[in-house]
Amino acid sequence: MKKLAEIAHSRAGDKGNILILSLIPFDSNDFDLLVEKVSADLVKNHLKNQVKGTVTRYVLPDLKVMQFTCTDALAGGVTTSLALDAHGKSLSYALLELEI
Repeated sequence: MKKLAEIAHSRAGDKGNILILSLIPFDSNDFDLLVEKVSADLVKNHLKNQVKGTVTRYVLPDLKVMQFTCTDALAGGVTTSLALDAHGKSLSYALLELEI
C-alpha cells in the first residue's frame, strides 16, 4: 500500500459549500491505477469527518486527471476569516494521505 502523495498531487477549489478536489498523477502511467483504486466512495469515507454530502468522481482520461466534487463539505460556505479553512484548501493534502 502507498499513499496517494507518493504518486499524485492534488488541488482544491470551492464554490459555496461545494469542495472540488483534483487528483493528478506525477507520472501519467499511474493514471489507470488511480482510476482503478480511487472511487468516490473511498474518497467519501476517507474525508467523512469533513464531507457531509455526496462525492461525485469525474474521470478525464485525455488529461490524465480525476476530479471529485464534494457537497456539503465547507461548513456552510466560505468565510472571510483567515483562522479557518473554509475554502477547504487543506483537504487536498488530506486526500493525499489516502492509502491505495
